[in-house]
Amino acid sequence: METSAILLCLLVAAPGLAFLTLSLSWLLGAELPEHWVTRLTRLTFAVSGGAFTALVVILAMQGEFRVSAHLGDWFRVHHYTFPLVLLSDSLSLPMLGLTILLTSLIAAFSKTYLHREAGFLRFYLQLHLYFFGALLVLAAGSFDLLIGGWELVGISSVLLIAFFENRTGPVRNAIRVFATYRTCDIGLLVGVFLMHRWADTATYSDLFSAGELHGTEAIIVALALLFAASGKSAQLPFSGWLPRAMEGPTPSSAIFYGAISVHLGAYLLLRAEPILLASPVSATCVVLVGGLTAMYGTLSSRTCSDAKTNLALAALSQLGLIFVEIGLGLTTLALFHMIGHAIVRTLHFLRAPSMLHDFHQLHSAAGGPLPVTGEHYDQWLPLRLRLWLYRFAMDRGHLDHLIDRCFADPLQRLSSWLAGPVAAPAPRTPQRALNNVAEGLD
Repeated sequence: METSAILLCLLVAAPGLAFLTLSLSWLLGAELPEHWVTRLTRLTFAVSGGAFTALVVILAMQGEFRVSAHLGDWFRVHHYTFPLVLLSDSLSLPMLGLTILLTSLIAAFSKTYLHREAGFLRFYLQLHLYFFGALLVLAAGSFDLLIGGWELVGISSVLLIAFFENRTGPVRNAIRVFATYRTCDIGLLVGVFLMHRWADTATYSDLFSAGELHGTEAIIVALALLFAASGKSAQLPFSGWLPRAMEGPTPSSAIFYGAISVHLGAYLLLRAEPILLASPVSATCVVLVGGLTAMYGTLSSRTCSDAKTNLALAALSQLGLIFVEIGLGLTTLALFHMIGHAIVRTLHFLRAPSMLHDFHQLHSAAGGPLPVTGEHYDQWLPLRLRLWLYRFAMDRGHLDHLIDRCFADPLQRLSSWLAGPVAAPAPRTPQRALNNVAEGLD
């Protein structure tokens, strides 16, 4: 195996090994001090960052920013194989560097933010799991392997939303996000299944070089991937879960819903660009979904009084514009937009508390409230339309009710039905209660 391929494997494997180390220590009952956890985290990011830097230098010297690492097949069933292939190219390499940079920043910030927090180890455990999953999505050389990283990012996102499990709000919202993820992930599974059905492969190099998906087949696969990408990137009609995800700690909100996780849906569409090019109908649907989401995020943010939720809705608007760029075929612009938006939005989330303090000081310095923005809309739109838009934005487009009726509630009923009836506890008679009290006194 070439040196560049070894570096790519080391880059991806480092956070996975750190997660296994922390998991085993937790399972064995070892109470690791905070400084041990942070030292292991620094070592992990040093290994991943060093491997990435060396990889970039080697590829630059070779003049070819593409390297693949073939690790064999995980399993083989008749004609179906699950290849373990890692790929670094002009699309994944910038995103890998961005993920390492921003996640290391969040890890350093969280050391002080979560100091003496009861869930300190749990947070870093889930952060390493997310880091490994995100790198696996970005460096996967096939859609099969991408699914594995996709699921790791999803489950770590849900666990971090419910980080403060002693409150019902975070847990309830985490379940809502989990239901949305599970519903939309069906699109990714169906799309990859159809790739194997119609093209006999889901590996990027084989699938795109042969160009076997075209016509109706390309449209169906592209729409299935758009369905999955819309759920991960909170596009309409699945945008309602993003404001609910703000229940988690601020560092996890920054890295998940401002930087990396919400951009993975756009990355999936960029990776499947040849399929979109073969289906203009699907590309039009991407533009339509992105444009409606951008308008929805803009309207909802103007009626939001919570800082983190406002940032989430602002991120939603930018994600919609990124989808529009992808649908129009502006892939390079979309990639740069993703990188710039991830950096800026991460800094916005981390600076949200101090930003509110600065805003109050600005109010005091101005001697009263600042001038209201958006007054030009009063001249453009009639009163009845403005009132309707205000009600629409206040209720966030009634999306929560739509998701409850069409996705969340049916999924919960199905889960309860599959779990089967739960036996009710035996009634406690007075004599049995007295015996229990007597045993407790003894």
